[in-house]
Amino acid sequence: MKEKQDGYLKKYFQLRKHNAQVAWKKMKVSKNCYIFLAPYAILFTMFFVFPVVASIYFSFTYYNILEPPRFIGLNNYISLLLEDDIFLIGIKNTLIIAVVTGPLGYIMSFLFAWLINELPRWVRSVAVVVFYAPSIAGNCYVIFSVFFRGDAYGWVNSMLMNLGIIDNPILWFTNPKYMLPVCMLVILWMSLGTGFLSFVAGLQGVDRSMYEAGYMDGIKNRWQELWFITLPSMKPMLMFGAVMTITQSFNVCDVTMQLCGYPSTDYAARTIVTHLFDYGFSRFEMGYACAIATILFLMMLIVNNAIQSLLRRVGT
Repeated sequence: MKEKQDGYLKKYFQLRKHNAQVAWKKMKVSKNCYIFLAPYAILFTMFFVFPVVASIYFSFTYYNILEPPRFIGLNNYISLLLEDDIFLIGIKNTLIIAVVTGPLGYIMSFLFAWLINELPRWVRSVAVVVFYAPSIAGNCYVIFSVFFRGDAYGWVNSMLMNLGIIDNPILWFTNPKYMLPVCMLVILWMSLGTGFLSFVAGLQGVDRSMYEAGYMDGIKNRWQELWFITLPSMKPMLMFGAVMTITQSFNVCDVTMQLCGYPSTDYAARTIVTHLFDYGFSRFEMGYACAIATILFLMMLIVNNAIQSLLRRVGT
């Protein structure tokens, strides 16, 4: 029996050695490709892979920049999940924002791209710029601060008071009851970003002959055309848009800080990234901040995998 096991192990290692030799030969044949890919691979490793690995390492340490990192095990994670009530508020607010603005922003991006795709070429170009502009506008916070100004001169307060809906102005950005809904409205307005552009490009790349073949095979209306032809043909763009939407909905920080202040009233607009910013750039507790970043990274990874598994079923 032992000799038989040794024979299996010998064959296994021989097979591995053979596969390694074959892979090495293929790499030598394609060495020019690897040389051209090397600059990107080096930059990607330096600025993406290494920071993630370093962040995970520092999350198990006490590190305040001034002193060398000191390993403390799981203390940062225990403090975050069991003792830091503000972090739990940040998780709740982040999940609410992600659940509301993520799917709505994703669906809005696709629907607007689908509608724009039916327009004439020059009109489509103008519409893409108009819809994409809010995501890159630097003064969007100024616009909404005027709309939701907390006195009678604010546009929303003025309209509601003229209609007799309210008697006194609402403090939109200081009242915990209204802060998060207003922020989500701004996030939705800014949600037509990179994912929207990828949808527009994906719709332009669908082969028109597939629609003719589909109608010959029994497609009867535009919704069936969308489900069985359009969506399966642009799965890579759908997945890219999903990744961008997840990243945007979980990384909310600037909107809440600019509109509701830092910190916000009763931490009603606190998010995970705002909490990370607080400990990383205000208190310089980098180990604790890295633990927050690691938890956020794991949450985004889990949600991303779940959504991509759902998108693989589209049109099947």
